[in-house]
Amino acid sequence: MPKMKSRSGVKKRFKLTASGKVKRASAYRSHILTSKSRKRKRKLRKGGMVSPGNEKAIRDMLQA
Repeated sequence: MPKMKSRSGVKKRFKLTASGKVKRASAYRSHILTSKSRKRKRKLRKGGMVSPGNEKAIRDMLQA
């Protein structure tokens, strides 16, 4: 049986921290930025952590 492949899209979008949490980037930062305020765009630079409900699914996709 061949090896299972991990999801390429998930590998590009998420990273695991040293403590094992899943890190993500903020959405809504790619285009149509003129209508968004300077403050909003500045806050979108920061990432965040994946919610606990989705964390297991993303971890499985990374390690598959």
